[in-house]
Amino acid sequence: MNSNAAAAASNVLAPVQTIAIAGGKGGIGKSCIAVNLARSLSEVGRKVLLFDADFSHGNIDCLLNLAPKNNLSHVLSKDLALEEAIFDAGNGLKVLPCGNGAMNLARLSQIEHVGIIGLFSELGIDADTMIIDIESGLTEGALNYSRAAREVMLVVCDEPTALQDAYSTIRVMHERCQIRRFRVVANQTESSRHGLDLYSKLTRYTDRYMDVLLDFCGSIPFDPQLQKSIGEQRVVVDAYPRSSSALAFKKLATRVNRWPKPTAAGGHVEFFVERLIQAACAPG
Repeated sequence: MNSNAAAAASNVLAPVQTIAIAGGKGGIGKSCIAVNLARSLSEVGRKVLLFDADFSHGNIDCLLNLAPKNNLSHVLSKDLALEEAIFDAGNGLKVLPCGNGAMNLARLSQIEHVGIIGLFSELGIDADTMIIDIESGLTEGALNYSRAAREVMLVVCDEPTALQDAYSTIRVMHERCQIRRFRVVANQTESSRHGLDLYSKLTRYTDRYMDVLLDFCGSIPFDPQLQKSIGEQRVVVDAYPRSSSALAFKKLATRVNRWPKPTAAGGHVEFFVERLIQAACAPG
């Protein structure tokens, strides 16, 4: 290979695995799972971009104890380049925060939202995995990002309202977004059996009423050290790497790392953007 060909090859970015982290309701630990999974994937060699797409209640920068100068809200209000809002958190992890309570993002029109989305097509970041922490519930933004992502990871916990909201989330995403596979993670469980029981409750409903596949990815146990790490604004896999929750996150990352990789054809961030724009422009 000559020097020009080698240089061209070095500029070709790897296909990107896009994973939307979804939750039927707030308060079930969705963002905590997104942050710890992103860090755990970076520790197994993935180059991860963690995107906070919860425009109403974004808190990823707080969970990671980051003090970024810019965030996605500033890209809109100050006409900054998207790259200027990306924070390097070290060890292969980059973070795109949106800013807590970024109402200028939460109130975007469809056209403005598509304009922000389009900035990703010019983003030349070297990442092979993008984790998108979407809004809880069934907002248009949550549906658009879920439709655009290659994988949807649904977080559930053992609360009657949480399970009911999980059912609704699966049904609506299946009907409106044509999503047929959901990766399920049980959070705040008492045991691995407890997590499997939650998964079984979901599958009994979906097997009866929907043509979808639920893939159980494991459980994150209730862990006082996880709660402590949140108060310390540290990810538990860094703060308490031998804790039960940290070990569960590492196991989850190992499983995600074995998922089939996207192909070069249609596997780049640009492909995600195209799907996202189509989703945002699609009639309700």
